[in-house]
Amino acid sequence: MEQQEPQLILCEDGSHTIFLPALNETYHSTRGAIPESIHVYLKNGYFETLKPGLLKVLEIGYGTGLNALLTAIEAESRGQQTEYHSLEPYPLSKDIWSALNYGQLLVQESLWSQLNEAVWNEKQILTKYFNLLKEKVKLEDVQLPDEYYDVVYFDGFAPRKQAELWGVNNLKKLYQSMKPGARLVTYTAKAQVRRDLITVGFEAGVVKGPPGKKDMILAIKKEI
Repeated sequence: MEQQEPQLILCEDGSHTIFLPALNETYHSTRGAIPESIHVYLKNGYFETLKPGLLKVLEIGYGTGLNALLTAIEAESRGQQTEYHSLEPYPLSKDIWSALNYGQLLVQESLWSQLNEAVWNEKQILTKYFNLLKEKVKLEDVQLPDEYYDVVYFDGFAPRKQAELWGVNNLKKLYQSMKPGARLVTYTAKAQVRRDLITVGFEAGVVKGPPGKKDMILAIKKEI
């Protein structure tokens, strides 16, 4: 996928998202970027994997950085040691991310800047409870450790727009990288994605979706 000229747009909840004209695709739901991310990735993913010790998050698609910001806020609030690893082959420019209003709306402008100014491809400790590794790489080109992650945020563009990202080989890679009992959450409810997740070994089904969307996928790596 080639980079496109992104456009800043305002969602119904007053938060921003990015629109890519050539793909006719937004980074978040126009009903509300913040409530969508909280529902899909925090409520169904992060909150369900909280535990003593270090919690390891893998994100597919850093995008606007909103999921990372929300997770960092919760890590600090809950005292949950969190390691956050995000893959993003096409990072937004500073002109774009600095115009997004998430830091302002969430009253976290300093943390927002820290996340986005963090050097790519280097692990960094950003707060007492949150460390970050952003890698400028595609999922298919990265080597992931076995049975390592507690939760995966799958936040790429829609399967119909970025089919290669959602392929069985990538899903196998994610399955192998996750601990038994780990969760994979994504906004899509596409039946083919559910079938492919089941094919590679997940228990996968649909749960209630975010505002404006009926369903979303939740997949769990079976306990051994």
